[in-house]
Amino acid sequence: MNDTTGARPFRFFDNREKYLLFVTTCGEKWAIGERIGAELSKLSPAPPSLRVFDAGTGDGTVMAGVLRRLHGRFPTVPFLVVGKEISLEDVRLTLDKLPDRFSEHPQTVVALTNMHYREAPWLSPTEGEARPSLNWREVALDGHTAHEFDRQIADLRPVLADWWKVRTNPRTGNPVYVEPSVIVLYRSDHSFMLDSVIPKPGAPPGGYDLVIAAQPYRARHAVDFKVRFVLEPLAASLAKGGRMIAIQSTGQDPGMEIIRKIWPSEEPFQTPGPVLMQELRSRLEADYPEREFGIDSESSSIFRYSLHVMPNEVAENIGTSTRLAAWNAAVYVAQIDDERITHAMSESAYLDATAEVVTRHGGLWFVDESFVVARRK
Repeated sequence: MNDTTGARPFRFFDNREKYLLFVTTCGEKWAIGERIGAELSKLSPAPPSLRVFDAGTGDGTVMAGVLRRLHGRFPTVPFLVVGKEISLEDVRLTLDKLPDRFSEHPQTVVALTNMHYREAPWLSPTEGEARPSLNWREVALDGHTAHEFDRQIADLRPVLADWWKVRTNPRTGNPVYVEPSVIVLYRSDHSFMLDSVIPKPGAPPGGYDLVIAAQPYRARHAVDFKVRFVLEPLAASLAKGGRMIAIQSTGQDPGMEIIRKIWPSEEPFQTPGPVLMQELRSRLEADYPEREFGIDSESSSIFRYSLHVMPNEVAENIGTSTRLAAWNAAVYVAQIDDERITHAMSESAYLDATAEVVTRHGGLWFVDESFVVARRK
């Protein structure tokens, strides 16, 4: 992902092996989907479509799960789903999950973009010099089966490789797009009825009925950064009656116990939901007085997910593979950088610490919190 010369600051989430091991060994994606699913009964979409914005699609698991749930509740309503993702590999993984969605719910339009949070909801770059270089492609999928859609989506890979190039922000070390890009997909046999739903260049989508902001920032970012550059533009994009659900880690779990056995003073989670909501309210209440901010009840705002292990793996001697999976999950959630991880793994203390915590708790789990911003009808 680096197209610059010289050293580049390491970013934890660029480490694909840790990310992929985490998402395949832990149930966070499923738990997030369940939490978002609890909000769907509160949606009241208006024509011409139900509009969803996913502020970081990742591998597409959450998006696909939410679309399945939406189809169950709104089986005949057209959907417009806009997903932001800077990672080329994650865009590919997201696209791999879409053929089944187009097959089950033909009235679906999906737009994927690499733009910033302040730009992506509107599918329009805000920086003047970026506007002329906007890449935009509509893909009308022919056929009627998921297999046919899959073949046509696979043909987009060369385009993605060209359009999703990144450069390094010299100030933050974060990857940013070289050229803002949008790919819009829908079924050609439903293009007539979806004409008013399909976004066009220069004609941004309306506000969103549902905004998903699941782990959209690094835990160690300051409150001001998280609110000003992520949560504020997302909350501003809500339609009347729309809801934004934000989800982040809390560190109040056995996973953090593992971390503190190796790094006793580690405190990666210093911006709990109420603090973020207070700052967000102060920034939005003048210009967006119809926004409602707050934490849901304890039972719905706090949820947990676990490492997938067989009962006998923790009841008996914990094997090395389970220890490594648990360790990887703990350092991934706490966002420990590779240099510190490598140093810790030069000795065996990290495996002993992991085994002790997993054995004592009979497994390993993590606790997330969610908070909701709603726009009054």
